[in-house]
Amino acid sequence: MRDHDKIIMGHGGGGALSAELVEHLFAPAFRNEVLDDLGDSAAFRLGGARLAFSTDSYVVRPLFFPGGSIGDLAVNGTVNDLAMSGARPAYLSCGFILEEGVELSLVGRVAEAMGAAARAADVVVATGDTKVVDAGHGDGIFVNTAGVGLIPEGVDIGPRRAAPGDAVLVSGPIGAHGVAIMSVREGLEFGVEIESDTAPLAGLVAAMLAACPEIHALRDPTRGGLATSLNEIAAASGVGVRLAEHALPVPETVANACAFLGLDPLYVANEGKLVAFVPAEHADAVLEAMRAHPDGKEAVLIGTCTEEHPGMVVSATRLGGTRVVDLPLGEQLPRIC
Repeated sequence: MRDHDKIIMGHGGGGALSAELVEHLFAPAFRNEVLDDLGDSAAFRLGGARLAFSTDSYVVRPLFFPGGSIGDLAVNGTVNDLAMSGARPAYLSCGFILEEGVELSLVGRVAEAMGAAARAADVVVATGDTKVVDAGHGDGIFVNTAGVGLIPEGVDIGPRRAAPGDAVLVSGPIGAHGVAIMSVREGLEFGVEIESDTAPLAGLVAAMLAACPEIHALRDPTRGGLATSLNEIAAASGVGVRLAEHALPVPETVANACAFLGLDPLYVANEGKLVAFVPAEHADAVLEAMRAHPDGKEAVLIGTCTEEHPGMVVSATRLGGTRVVDLPLGEQLPRIC
């Protein structure tokens, strides 16, 4: 696995190193037909119901940042992973790993933030667990959440379903979360405060499905940013993706911050955005439904799927050329979720 015999930070970044770790280590160990789809959540039937199930762990540093906290991320991240299967999120679990010496008041603030986020997302934190590790063997607070939700009959969303001709839509401006984390972590000022976009997206997905139950694929572009999500779907479905660079919704503040830091906004994490692959004939209706919802009011069409260059993502530049938007090796900004 790229000549590494030990875990490095890049293995947790959502890029090529993460993909190799899953493909060559975890997937062979756990091989089964439910896991093989490798979506944001697993979809399966239990009794007469079709369920989505997802889990995620949060190690963000700092714990609190402009626009949110580790508590918001833990709830919204799992809610959004369930929603990317078209599910209606219902119940979450919560596991805290606490370092000896962390202030109880800080733990309380995180728990309160999680409770508020759960109520806003209309989900119930139904069970949980707490573990404490020795001082120096953690980083204050780590959080794990898992969740289940119900997938409506007739909904079949997955990365393998993207098809040539699909319109590629994104729900709004990208890159804010990663830049917000970095600005606080490194004490940087950009003239205006950049806030994380953390938000639950199940309501937006429900509105989109009401307009078009035939949505092919959804993904929330967190670690590795929009570029990673597009590459994962292109690889899973075998389609090519062609973006229009001028259509990419990068806020000026994020673009300026990324230019200062030497980052590409396409690879910077988001926590309240989604990318959708929609049959072309339904693209206008889905866009209209997205723009009518508070979490999708700035939704735009950014590209299309093609039979050309299968499994690859390319972008038509403003200068009339074309560049390959590759899968990153690791993560530009570690510890962002």
